[in-house]
Amino acid sequence: MSNKRATQETTRDDDRTAWIALARCRDMAPRIFFPSDGPGVEVARRYCAECLVKTDCLEYALENQIHHGVWGGTSERERRRITKRRRDKRLAENPGGPR
Repeated sequence: MSNKRATQETTRDDDRTAWIALARCRDMAPRIFFPSDGPGVEVARRYCAECLVKTDCLEYALENQIHHGVWGGTSERERRRITKRRRDKRLAENPGGPR
């Protein structure tokens, strides 16, 4: 890979993750956001509720198909539902298009 291409890819990655610097959770213990039970999910959601970059965080998890933990205030199950709704909407809008 050329240095120019590597720099472009790094810049693109930096643009996609710049929101992390503003995330409320950035200095918190990761275990809070990777709970093993429902009450733990609710604790994580409370932190996410007032985060300025909650939407960016959720979109990052959806785009990267992150299946574990609480991202953007959503549980794993909620992200699966969002993904399915978006896929169903795309199919309804373009029945012959890619899935």
